[in-house]
Amino acid sequence: MAGTHFDAEGRALMVDVSAKPETSRAATAHGQVRMEAATLARVTDGGAAKGDVVAVAELSGVMAAKQTATLIPLCHPIGLTSVTVRIVPDPALPGLTVTSEARCIGRTGVEMEAMTAVSVACLTIYDMLKSIDRGMTIEAVELMAKSGGKSGDWRR
Repeated sequence: MAGTHFDAEGRALMVDVSAKPETSRAATAHGQVRMEAATLARVTDGGAAKGDVVAVAELSGVMAAKQTATLIPLCHPIGLTSVTVRIVPDPALPGLTVTSEARCIGRTGVEMEAMTAVSVACLTIYDMLKSIDRGMTIEAVELMAKSGGKSGDWRR
């Protein structure tokens, strides 16, 4: 059962990346929270009971990216050089679209950090609005692009 994340006895392990060169790495992820149109209107009008949903969720996404290695057992702790989270209303959903970008100079990629940022930002949106719309759904959390490292660039 040996593989990149298991030893010869099948025990989980963190991959040794010490021999890999440090390179500039970036990843972008995307997700969305679908909600009732009236719920989206409360967000855009500033009428949510728990405050500024977008500002709080953007901040929670940044904070989450910094905790990725604590949350996902075999992720390496990495020195992030940048994390951005942007949340935009999308009346066509209706809902909010969440996009994150994570960057580092390191030996391993930042895909999980970008996806963790989006996931937690979406969960924060749900938490802040659940009292008025329990039917919201978190959808399409996905990696959109990554760059750097041995495997090079990738785009959805």
